Amino acid sequence: MAHSPVLSPKPNPPGAGSRITTMNPKAKALAILNHANQPPAPSTATTPGDGGTDLAEQMNDEVRRKFVSGARLGEGTYAVVYSGHYRHDPSRLVAIKKIKLNPEHKDGIAPDAIREIKHLSELSHPNIIQLHAIFSTKEQNISLVLEHLPLGDLEGLWKNQSISYSGADIKSWASMLAQAVWFCHENYVLHRDIKGNNLLIAADGTLKLADFGLARSFADPGRVMTSMVITRFYRPPELLLGCLHYGGTVDVWSMGVVLAELVLREWFLPADTDSQQLLVICDVFGTPTEETWPGVTKLRNAAILGVAKRPQPLSYWRQRFTLLGEDGIDLLRSMLIMDPAKRFSARKVLEHRYWTNAPRPTKKEDLPKQGGGLAKVGEDLKRRAGETDSGRGDKVARKLDFGSMR
Repeated sequence: MAHSPVLSPKPNPPGAGSRITTMNPKAKALAILNHANQPPAPSTATTPGDGGTDLAEQMNDEVRRKFVSGARLGEGTYAVVYSGHYRHDPSRLVAIKKIKLNPEHKDGIAPDAIREIKHLSELSHPNIIQLHAIFSTKEQNISLVLEHLPLGDLEGLWKNQSISYSGADIKSWASMLAQAVWFCHENYVLHRDIKGNNLLIAADGTLKLADFGLARSFADPGRVMTSMVITRFYRPPELLLGCLHYGGTVDVWSMGVVLAELVLREWFLPADTDSQQLLVICDVFGTPTEETWPGVTKLRNAAILGVAKRPQPLSYWRQRFTLLGEDGIDLLRSMLIMDPAKRFSARKVLEHRYWTNAPRPTKKEDLPKQGGGLAKVGEDLKRRAGETDSGRGDKVARKLDFGSMR
């Protein structure tokens, strides 16, 4: 296991979250979800005296009654978000994300929602948003009961110039992000949309990775995956070049961009088109060649690389990223290596000396906070995967091939 400032829980056994048991309401709800789109069999089980209600409906009602829905917090094209709480304990707040039915999709459920349900039901970690339960309504809408995270997101925090923070604070946030991504990868899940406004902050200061609408399981080495994932500012060069076979280092590149933005308090690699995005990356890291990145010229979009550029010298990094110190700069550059084969894995990120050398990371309860409030909870959770409300960053390709869940 990787050594880190806060010991990560052991990975879940692959597929552990999908086991159906009669004691787990979340697993029951997943069974209901699978059951809901099946034609009823002649021998559907019922309970004596229940008026013909089948077992799945009873299980669904049992889960739904555990929660009380409150005010509407936000609405998008994908979902409506409500405040809520446990019925038996009003102090236990939740966010209820009601997925809208969409006739364009099979069974009326967007693939993003299916991905989110699948992966959040399998991943349990302090730095990943918790899925408490799932239930359906009479209108066949699916509702996800999610952890209440009231302090906004990391992007909103660095944009708020009234909040100041230190290198130790950055180390703490980066550590929590690194542990979340490491845990996903240890459980064979690629997130594929890591960015500041998918990193939500709990009341106690804990950073939580959210929005698994573009996540997928690691593929077999020969299996083709789509390159049109990850919000453009955070998309690694191999995807911009059309790579169809990739692994966890795509998430590590996104982590590196998030870390850079925390330090700079501005966009690190902003661009308006995919081709421009690649040129912006080359301005900083240099144009890749067969010597620096074997095989790069054989990628589908290699023709747009253009004129050769030299990478920025070490002095560029020392001048712009002073808050990270020498160790932090070394880690950042290791996360942002152009060749994915040489880029750090999430495990190597956690093994870097940056985490144990001074300064020590700030305790989560002592981190600077901003009051995102209920409205911000709604804004953060209503978005569809790949959407963002961050100005230029919302110009992201959404032409995704979900047919084969690539």
